Amino acid sequence: MALVLGVTGSIATGKSYLCQYLVENYGAIHADADKVVHRMYDPGKPGFDRIVTEFGDSVVGDDGYIDRKILGSKVFGDQERMNALTKAIGDIAAEMKSIIDEWRETCTTEAIAILEAVNLIEAGYSKWCDATWLVAAEDDVALPRLMERNGFSEEEAKQRLASQRNWKDRAPASDLIFHNNSATANFTSNIDEKISETGELLKANCLPVSRWFAWHDQQQ
Repeated sequence: MALVLGVTGSIATGKSYLCQYLVENYGAIHADADKVVHRMYDPGKPGFDRIVTEFGDSVVGDDGYIDRKILGSKVFGDQERMNALTKAIGDIAAEMKSIIDEWRETCTTEAIAILEAVNLIEAGYSKWCDATWLVAAEDDVALPRLMERNGFSEEEAKQRLASQRNWKDRAPASDLIFHNNSATANFTSNIDEKISETGELLKANCLPVSRWFAWHDQQQ
């Protein structure tokens, strides 16, 4: 059975880098939850029709796809409209579970599969993973990364960071925390070490139950 990892973290922490590193160096299979959700409302999908019905034809771009920038402007800062969008998209959790179920059915015991999601913990996707990995970075480190990567001004980047959940809030539900505040070489070395340790524990049938379950019970 494949090792299924859930990887989470706020913007500009390096979670996508971690996932891509495992893909390129360990042959991992990777699914980005954001991209999976986007495919749920491609033209021809039920989510497309529901979104157009809910938000109007103006959200459809010239290419025939939902224009996410226009759609985002209609729900930004409005929780009621955001909830309407989530409902229109469809059963997102079921889509994530189906991906993981397929990995477990088809992947070899040596395989590594990764679900990357910002809300991995809060949405409950962690319960289908063998372990939850959290990538964290301090704001003064993430700020220049975000400005360079996205072309944001300092003010825009600070606003985006301020809207993110603090890594400490997710720490109790995480099995490993990567503090990506220094050189990339240090980060990759840590990834190498932890993927080796986790893989060996899984092979020996000694991988601890994910901390997500205890965290979840405490939230009830």
